[in-house]
Amino acid sequence: MKKDYFLLHLSVFIAGFTGVLGRLITLDSAILVWWRMAAAAVIMFLYLRITTRRGADACDASLQRFTFKDVLQMGGVGMLLCLHWVFFYASIKASNVSIGVVCFSLVGFFTALFEPIINRHKFSGREFLFSLLTILGIYLIFQFDARYRLGIVLGVVSSALYALFAITNQRVGKHYEAKNMLLWEMVGGLIGLTCLLPLYNMFIPVGRLYPVGMDYAYLAFMVVVCTIGLCLLQIIVLQRIPAFTVNLTYNLEPVYSIILSMFIFSEYKELNFSFCIGIALIIISVVLQTWSEIRRRKVIT
Repeated sequence: MKKDYFLLHLSVFIAGFTGVLGRLITLDSAILVWWRMAAAAVIMFLYLRITTRRGADACDASLQRFTFKDVLQMGGVGMLLCLHWVFFYASIKASNVSIGVVCFSLVGFFTALFEPIINRHKFSGREFLFSLLTILGIYLIFQFDARYRLGIVLGVVSSALYALFAITNQRVGKHYEAKNMLLWEMVGGLIGLTCLLPLYNMFIPVGRLYPVGMDYAYLAFMVVVCTIGLCLLQIIVLQRIPAFTVNLTYNLEPVYSIILSMFIFSEYKELNFSFCIGIALIIISVVLQTWSEIRRRKVIT
């Protein structure tokens, strides 16, 4: 159990870098996500070929052993992740890193609403109560400036999409190995986004299509560490820890991202007392949920 929670918090720490990288990379959010998923898909495909113990022919067979329904399921989950990323980076670019990552804290609230419907189990009043504490924290944070309303709306949509991704990823991920699932999630998200880009460009011109300068270094770190490494950790964690606990723990992501953005972008100049109180409430909600889940598991075992 301790190892599972260590992996969970390690993945949250890594996720804290994604918001900062989204601000540093100069590409439009949709193009950024396209490059992220394309590079991750290629790297995962090469990884599966190189690490197979049975040779290239056997590797090809292992990549083709899934039925069309299997690939469609994993690709659909990847599309949810893709849309989450697009809205997440759009939120950051429309406001700042702090606003974008704080909106992510609503994932626990949306999970408490969606999971009973999708997984068909009883609604948990305790989970909803923890989520309300998070909402109170976000409400206090949103009082400090009204200039970032578009970023806030985009961030709320992003958090709802991630809640759907985490729930469906947990259901689908039980049947496949993490590395294979990650590959098809990246492929599915990439294909879906490629199909949507012409429509997206009609409403939001994407501008430059290729990275320049330091974008390459930032993208490389984002793909290797914050995509492949992070997604593998998330898939593993979601197979061992309830989706609500994972999502609520990810409310700590804003803490890491905000600390980094304070040093890199000097965003501390825009934060006030209510913002700090809101972050404190979010942290308290995570600590309470984690403590409650650990006690519940100890009683079961």
